[in-house]
Amino acid sequence: MSDTERCKSMMVEFDGILLDYSRQIANLDTLNKLYNLAEAAHLKEKINRMFNGERINSTENRPVLHIALRAPRDSVINSDGKNVVPDVWQVLDKIRDFSERVRSGAWVGDTGKVLKDVIAIGIGGSFLGPLFVHTSLQTDPEAIEFARGRQLRFLANVDPIDVARNIAGLNPETTLVVVVSKTFTTAETMLNARTLREWISAALGPQAVAKHMVAVSTNLTLVEKFGIDPNNAFAFWDWVGGRYSVCSAVGVLPLSLQYGFSVVEKFLKGASSIDQHFYSAPFEKNLPVLLGLLSVWNVSFLGYPARAILPYSQALEKFAPHIQQVSMESNGKGVSIDGVPLPYETGEIDFGEPGTNGQHSFYQLIHQGRVIPCDFIGTVKSQQPVYLKDALAYGKTAEQLLKENVPHPLIPHKTFSGNRPSLSLLLPSLNAYNIGQLLAIYEHRIAVEGFVWGINSFDQWGVELGKSLATQVRKQLHASRKKGEPVEGFNFSTTTMLKRYLEESADDVPKED
Repeated sequence: MSDTERCKSMMVEFDGILLDYSRQIANLDTLNKLYNLAEAAHLKEKINRMFNGERINSTENRPVLHIALRAPRDSVINSDGKNVVPDVWQVLDKIRDFSERVRSGAWVGDTGKVLKDVIAIGIGGSFLGPLFVHTSLQTDPEAIEFARGRQLRFLANVDPIDVARNIAGLNPETTLVVVVSKTFTTAETMLNARTLREWISAALGPQAVAKHMVAVSTNLTLVEKFGIDPNNAFAFWDWVGGRYSVCSAVGVLPLSLQYGFSVVEKFLKGASSIDQHFYSAPFEKNLPVLLGLLSVWNVSFLGYPARAILPYSQALEKFAPHIQQVSMESNGKGVSIDGVPLPYETGEIDFGEPGTNGQHSFYQLIHQGRVIPCDFIGTVKSQQPVYLKDALAYGKTAEQLLKENVPHPLIPHKTFSGNRPSLSLLLPSLNAYNIGQLLAIYEHRIAVEGFVWGINSFDQWGVELGKSLATQVRKQLHASRKKGEPVEGFNFSTTTMLKRYLEESADDVPKED
């Protein structure tokens, strides 16, 4: 840290954002080796293939084009020889029109009241990304003005408690429900959607559903069957992965209903600015590439598998949970993109909390326990406790403590080893544009890690397996409850748990006639 030239070379600025990675356990030689690794892994070629709409998600035979969701209207981004940008803007224009009609009171509920309350139903990527952006905008001065008198809630969990909390204090007459499910078959989402359809029907009659429920889906047949007018279905495409979908109708529709499309468009522009930077900047000045390579360095070479995401702004409290999914679902893989078992571990264990809360929670471990690389995220317009980072980098020696007259028995407990890696991202402020920038930096950083590790960051077969196992359990519970069938086909442990659950819950389940 005392080498000014080294520190100066480890600061990179783009579009108002400053990255300082001088507190990483790395020198210029390390960086050159990482650039060579990137070359050996064909990183530039893989980035180009992503932007060119090639089917880089090979296990699902799909392109990966979330960058198209925020591309300027006049861009050309091809998938299978077709420019997808006009399709994207057709949906964005439809969202702008619909959200303005709802917000202005031109579109009203079944009893003629303005729809000022929105519940968005979705899970995973259909929930964590939009929730992060919503929470970040809630305290932005411009967004506050646009959201006055309105509220937005997110319903994800099938636990009835989550449903009860979401509808608490809401009036069906003023509530619009947005059901987010690409296939309209996601078990958790559709159960919650049916519950809210019943809530609306019970209060206003079944004819009210078409006025109070809209969909973000590609399955128009099931949307119509459910009782939603297919004209009020907003499309997205199979080249958008769930965890990368916040810039599609999945996020843009509920956020535009709350804040107006003009605010959300600034968010999209911030993300697009980083997309262009990621595509064209040389690696040594490229924020996502530098962050991705340093993550690979920390995980694969230094053996530090975790990463703490520590934003010094309460507005970013839902950022770490969103990045947790984007990162761990993308890069938690055990085989290469060609299906060969990897001789090294991939993926980071991500966690985090807004800064000062984390200090009183888990920073003790970071200071004196395990080495956990930290991402400090700050905004110029809020206070930054810079001393924290220096405590991690410099530590405190026994000699310093002796000079401070610390009693001998306490010296080992008060010694900090230092040399613990961290980096700082400083944003000029935290408006819609900056939130878009931050999102895209992390999305692309995670892609870089996957490209270098040689894995497919865009599928999630582990999640799919979990869904199929859950389906077997659900079928068994149904057969045992309705037809009295015995629990079969599971191991002893699972069988015992299922039997216990069936016995204990027998009185709670309503019997069918």
